[in-house]
Amino acid sequence: QVRLVESGGGSVQAGGSLRLSCVASGDNVSDYCMAWLRQAPGREREGVAVIDYDGTTYADSVKGRFTLSKDNAKNTLYLQMNNLKSEDTAMYYCAAAHGEVCRGPPQQFNYRGQGTQATVAS
Repeated sequence: QVRLVESGGGSVQAGGSLRLSCVASGDNVSDYCMAWLRQAPGREREGVAVIDYDGTTYADSVKGRFTLSKDNAKNTLYLQMNNLKSEDTAMYYCAAAHGEVCRGPPQQFNYRGQGTQATVAS
């Protein structure tokens, strides 16, 4: 099992930046694929960025603005969010999975943190 704890959310003006962090703890954390999800009020949870055995992929809505990175030595996943827009306002969750589950949508990853809120004022 793996435990995920997110931090770094906050309130910013449109055009600003936030950096989210997710610290993972547990056995063989480096073997897990990981992802950032988000959920805005009244909307379904969506995948934002995923890092798996093949590399990193991003949702079209965040390409060129968000960057996912991972520090294996610290068991920490980051999401650098630049040029934020009001539509990026959401609760952001870190998620993790292992094995074949990694080939599916990140919304179905087995483990998820409690989330961190990002609010962008227009």
